[in-house]
Amino acid sequence: MSLGDGSAERDPTVELRALAHPVRLRILSLLTATEMTAAEVARELDLTHANASYHLRHLLDAGVIQIAGEERIRGGVAKRYRYDATRDFDRRRPSPDGAEPTRDHRLLYATLATELRRRSQQARRSSNNFLTDAEFWIDPETWQAVREQIANAAETLHRAAQPPRAPGAVRVSATVALFQMED
Repeated sequence: MSLGDGSAERDPTVELRALAHPVRLRILSLLTATEMTAAEVARELDLTHANASYHLRHLLDAGVIQIAGEERIRGGVAKRYRYDATRDFDRRRPSPDGAEPTRDHRLLYATLATELRRRSQQARRSSNNFLTDAEFWIDPETWQAVREQIANAAETLHRAAQPPRAPGAVRVSATVALFQMED
């Protein structure tokens, strides 16, 4: 993957591959709430600076994150990165009905499962927790309505995200995967 400025037209395959890594998913979560440098990402996720930079370059190259600015630090220049989740909500691209999930889609779901296992290790027991898992047969209108409700809830969470350890904020996990299955 070449180093780019993230401004190229977004290729869904490249984007899926970039997202199919647990560290990159964690980086997106951080960058949803605030702009950060590679050094700040490295400190927050307990990574080396080189490792954080590597993952940020993949996300930038795929057009998933953007450069939000630069700042001078100890005689050098550090880029600040951000993830604009609202852009993704504004450009929802449903796959054509009947389209086969690609290998990259399956890889992304596997990565999400890995990330969910990691997060579950840090789960705190609370009456605020919610979990559901099922396979349903439902009418298309209900499916569409539920999809929109959950998409709106996800958008609300992304818009409300705050920087790590912000006073009064609680750390939460949200993983949602809705998809129509083969008959």
